[in-house]
Amino acid sequence: MTIKIGNAPCSWGVEFADDPRNPGWREVLRENAAAGYKGIELGPVGFMPEDPVVLAEALAAHDLTLIGGVVFRPFHDPDAWAEVEHAARRTCTALKAHGAQHLVLIDSISPRRAGTAGRAEAAEQMDKAEWVAFRDRIAQVARIGTEEYGLSVGIHAHAAGFMDFEPELERLLDEVDESILKICFDTGHHSYAGFDPVAFMERHIDRISYMHFKDIDPGVKADVIAKNAGFYDACGQGIFCTLGEGDVDFSRVRQILLDSGFEGWCTVEQDCDPTLPDTDALRDAKANRAYLQSIGF
Repeated sequence: MTIKIGNAPCSWGVEFADDPRNPGWREVLRENAAAGYKGIELGPVGFMPEDPVVLAEALAAHDLTLIGGVVFRPFHDPDAWAEVEHAARRTCTALKAHGAQHLVLIDSISPRRAGTAGRAEAAEQMDKAEWVAFRDRIAQVARIGTEEYGLSVGIHAHAAGFMDFEPELERLLDEVDESILKICFDTGHHSYAGFDPVAFMERHIDRISYMHFKDIDPGVKADVIAKNAGFYDACGQGIFCTLGEGDVDFSRVRQILLDSGFEGWCTVEQDCDPTLPDTDALRDAKANRAYLQSIGF
């Protein structure tokens, strides 16, 4: 089994390319390498330079591979389609330029779902027509990524969007062909949604092409769900804790990957609020790498 461990700019608090709180992209590359990782995700398109020569030189300077990139956009909003497609093509172009493999699709947070993260029974549902259009927008971007750019495309469930809970994810997998859409499986978001990430992996490991390693503090999870807290408020409270300190069984995750012959990248993501005084992304990145090494990754 050849599993490589990377990290992502969201572990440095980078969620949106134009956020003035973001650290510098060169700082993120430097600290990522210093923490012991050999790969990194692109982050939101526009955070890192889109000039391939500039980024290639910086990646090489830190002996880093570009793993993939995320399209975190409102797939649920038909009026935002031009924005979604534009961001997807920019992301695909950047990934292709550096030989990266993974395009990850995430429906961004919707005001209609913001207060029901972790509460599937209370979450608003799309009607049939809205669901079909939503599904088809995801499938269209997946087809762009696979057929036009030669990428492996994975759907990623995310708290407070319309692709959040396990039944929604499984419905999408049933309705979109595996040849264009696989799974980027995020252990933490699956737990946040109220479902068992290990059980899901056991059922769907053959369709999982890429992993996001994230852990969940069960005490914080219970508190933010009880208070209907927003996703970024939950991040600020530390819902995504250091790996090994939460409720995800990473030893079982490792064994499932091992038994299936999984090969490729698994990327650490510990979303945080970079403005909080106790946030230390380099410290956490080192701790996460040390934990994964301790269990055999």
